[in-house]
Amino acid sequence: MSRTVLITGATGTVSTALINALEGADVRLRALVREESKAAGPRERGAEVFVGDLDDARSLPPAFEGVRDVWLLTPNGPRAPEHNMNALWAARQAGVERIVRLSVVGAAHDAPNRSGRLHALSDREAERCGMRWTILRPHWFMQNLLNEAGDIAATGTFSLNMAAARIGMIDVRDIAECAARVLLDDPDRHHGRTYTLTGPRSLTFDEVARPLSRALGRSVTHVPVGDDAKRKTLLGYGVPPWIVDMLEEYAQAYESGWGDFTTDTVADLLGRPPRDIADFARDHAAAFAPADRQLRA
Repeated sequence: MSRTVLITGATGTVSTALINALEGADVRLRALVREESKAAGPRERGAEVFVGDLDDARSLPPAFEGVRDVWLLTPNGPRAPEHNMNALWAARQAGVERIVRLSVVGAAHDAPNRSGRLHALSDREAERCGMRWTILRPHWFMQNLLNEAGDIAATGTFSLNMAAARIGMIDVRDIAECAARVLLDDPDRHHGRTYTLTGPRSLTFDEVARPLSRALGRSVTHVPVGDDAKRKTLLGYGVPPWIVDMLEEYAQAYESGWGDFTTDTVADLLGRPPRDIADFARDHAAAFAPADRQLRA
């Protein structure tokens, strides 16, 4: 009998990629969304959709009933450990067998950023939850570059506040395929394991600009900016101050060399190398193209 897998954060970048990665697998997909208006995407991909919110523990039991495996993704925020706690409690009460939790790179009680410290609390709770568990700690997402697509399309430049930092950035599709591999394997195979996932090489953003230029057939340039300038831009877009502070902490950590490493974990799990930045640039070129080129395409 196929297992029922509950996908939390079902409309987010990683969970959407995970649903795609599980397409055609012998599992019954169930998706948790916060609002019925967001149900269409997961439903079109074959998932049974439940409306519930990790912020409201009373809304969760129906979504967890009959579930064997939970993909647990909590949004960044000061209440992330509470959301994790609510999900684990609902899972335990429903008799869930396994938790596969999305954490963050470098999660630790002494991490140089609040996100890493909060995720460390949730990781520890998952380790003590009484169910089988696996934790994935991915590096900086290549898909974060899509946030710069408007500037790249309009001006051929993008601005980040990480100077010449080197980062072992990873394509979200590889994170999703690693999660799918864990979820499709026997529950005992990955129990008690924490996997740090990276791309194949550590890159500066000047180095990122080159494959973007080749994929677009036009010059793309990285223009470093300071923390204050990036803060002003993000706040101007309506990004909550807590998130802006968190991103600044990450940027400072990366600038100090904190993210300059890679692992072989993706290759070990998938039996192939992780996607390179050139693959990402080529596959997402349309997102970075000027509007007139997109219309002609």
